[in-house]
This record gives sequence, C-alpha cells and structure tokens, in this order.
Amino acid sequence: MSMTVASKHDVRAVRAIGIGAQLKSIRMRNKLTLKEAGNLTNLAPSTLSKIENEQISPTFTVMQKLATGLNIELPQLFTKPTVAQAVGRRDVTLKGQGNYHLTSTYEHELLSTQFSHKKMMPYKCRVHARSFDDFGEWVRHSGEEYMLVLEGEVQLLTEFYEPVNLVEGDSVYYDAMMGHLVISVSDNDAQILWVTTK
Repeated sequence: MSMTVASKHDVRAVRAIGIGAQLKSIRMRNKLTLKEAGNLTNLAPSTLSKIENEQISPTFTVMQKLATGLNIELPQLFTKPTVAQAVGRRDVTLKGQGNYHLTSTYEHELLSTQFSHKKMMPYKCRVHARSFDDFGEWVRHSGEEYMLVLEGEVQLLTEFYEPVNLVEGDSVYYDAMMGHLVISVSDNDAQILWVTTK
C-alpha cells in the first residue's frame, strides 16, 4: 500500500530517484568520455548516454557494473552531485625515502605512496638497461607518461618513432600504450623521473 499526503491545495508524493545527473557528474569529474566509461563498465556508450539523459532506467545489474567500472560505491549513484572542493591531501617523500623496487632493467623509487586512488604515479628510476635485448619485448601499459632526465643520458625507444637521445633537463611526454623502453647510453647508469597517469 502506498500513501500520498494531500490537502485541498497541495499534493506531494515521493519522486522516483534518477541517477542520470549523478552518473554524468562522476564521469565528467573523472574526465572520461562516454566511450572510455563504456570500456570501464562493459556498457555501450549509447546506453550510458540514455541513462545520463534519463531516457532509460538502469537495472540493478547495470548499476553494479557502473559502480565496479567507475570504482565507486553503489550509493554514490543516488547522491546529489556536489561541487568539487579541495580536500587538502598532501604526501611528502623525503630524499631517498621512497619505496624501492628493483628489476633487471630499472631500479624504481616509488614516490608519494601514501595516497590511494591517485590519478598519477610519480617515481624516480635508475636505468640499468643498455639495449633492447635487455627487455626482450616492448613495454606498454594504459595511461600516458611524462619523463624527465635527472642525471646522465638515456635513449628513448618507441615503436612508432626513431630513437631519441635525451640528456639532463630534457623531457618527453607520450602515450604509454605505444611500445616503449628507456636505456642508458652514458658511462654510468642514468637517472630519470617518470610520472604515469592511471
């Protein structure tokens, strides 16, 4: 049984909850196109567009896909969008106090590791590799990457461009899905700063 509060001049009823505005706000806040959001949620971009424009109501299964793909809690789809505000997060990494990770080609020092859900990952890297053969295959991963040479000289190898040598102070920005790798061409192992988007 449902109940409506009514008077002679006023009729009030509970309105159906629409998630379109909330979904669009979340997607825009994460700077995702409909296609990108579709890839993350395994939903067609046209379906997402119809949900955002309140043309269709998503099933519970679809809402679960939205929450999982967009890395949010399900209740956030029913919360009124809010104006983004600074939350005042900060993560200081003192010299030599990052988290070290050694591979056969690189010695990584991961920086700013206290934050969860970061949009980018900064790390310093000591380059041990001296040739493509040290890797055996291209390195590729999602996101974009910025690289700044801190010490020595490196050669950036990419599958669509000619190799380029970079020295201290030089930098490059590239699509990380493109096959790439970095080798040291200086007498000592070079050091670089990498910032990778997620």
